[in-house]
Amino acid sequence: MNQFTSVIIIIMVLVSCNNAKIAPKNQSKDMDYNISSSLVKETKLKWKFKTNGLIISNPTISNGMVFFGSSDNYLYAVDVNTGKERWKFKTNESLYTNSVVTNGIIFFGGDDNDMYAVDINTGKEKWKFKTKGDLYSTPKVVDKTVFFGSRDNFLYAVDEETGKEKWKFKTDSEVDSGPNVKDKTVFFGSNDNYLYAVNTETGKEKWRFKTKERISSNPTITNGIVFFGSRDGYLYAVDTKTGKEKWKFKTDNHVQSSPTVVDRMVFFGSNDNYLYALNIDTGLEIWNFKTGSVVNSPTISNGMVFFGCWDNYLYALDMKTGQVIWKFKTRHFISSKPAVANETVFFGSFDEYLYAVEQ
Repeated sequence: MNQFTSVIIIIMVLVSCNNAKIAPKNQSKDMDYNISSSLVKETKLKWKFKTNGLIISNPTISNGMVFFGSSDNYLYAVDVNTGKERWKFKTNESLYTNSVVTNGIIFFGGDDNDMYAVDINTGKEKWKFKTKGDLYSTPKVVDKTVFFGSRDNFLYAVDEETGKEKWKFKTDSEVDSGPNVKDKTVFFGSNDNYLYAVNTETGKEKWRFKTKERISSNPTITNGIVFFGSRDGYLYAVDTKTGKEKWKFKTDNHVQSSPTVVDRMVFFGSNDNYLYALNIDTGLEIWNFKTGSVVNSPTISNGMVFFGCWDNYLYALDMKTGQVIWKFKTRHFISSKPAVANETVFFGSFDEYLYAVEQ
């Protein structure tokens, strides 16, 4: 199997668009309206940075640098203003997953089964923790503990300072979902079709919620509700205390996109080619935006929704209406979730570049 084919399979585990269409609020998806490309402006490129591999991981911004992994086995640190490399850190396999920065340390996993802790200023390794599976799960750092899943079926809790294991929790399949933490509880999905709630201190299960397909979506928590997608085609809203369903929203394909909640609206993508905006309380649709293929996880900033597609475009929509504000074309698929800072949008592409474009 060649690298490109392998990456396509990985992306379908981790998590694309023709002429854009929208369905205004109170309109059916069958009543989409074509948007002429001549009416959609292009935003401007500030800089781009070339690697020697596909960039699928989401960029992370801290201390004037943007951090991201590549299938060339490196984690890069690049100046946010100039696009010049500060340092790079070599691993033993491709880096497809996302990172998090806490207290001057960046945490990230790779296809070499290791979770790494690296100093963001020097690029020097602090520690690494070995699992028995590839790491596609985005780590979460809370209360001096790094939580992350592995394809060896475990969720791990590791000491932030030492990299020593505190506990691990066994599921019945791979844990690709990135965990989230609230009120001493870690929430995460597994490919065994369950969303789990586990005590952060003891590693003991509080409850589990069953869907009909595997869960690789990273859960989002707001006002006592955990939101997440499943490959059964639903976005779910579940009570964090009881594990009882509040509502669910049906799409026509897998929901691997991780939801974002802003201003009492839930934004997420589906493999049915739509980006959705829902009411947080009722789960009713406010608007949808039609694309040509898989819709990746959105980022919200300054009243705009940013997301990439496999038509090679990054899109910016008005978060209230779903109308297109601008788009930017690369030379290949975009699976990277954008990061926004200093009126600049950062994202990676299969064309091996990290881009910085005007917001």
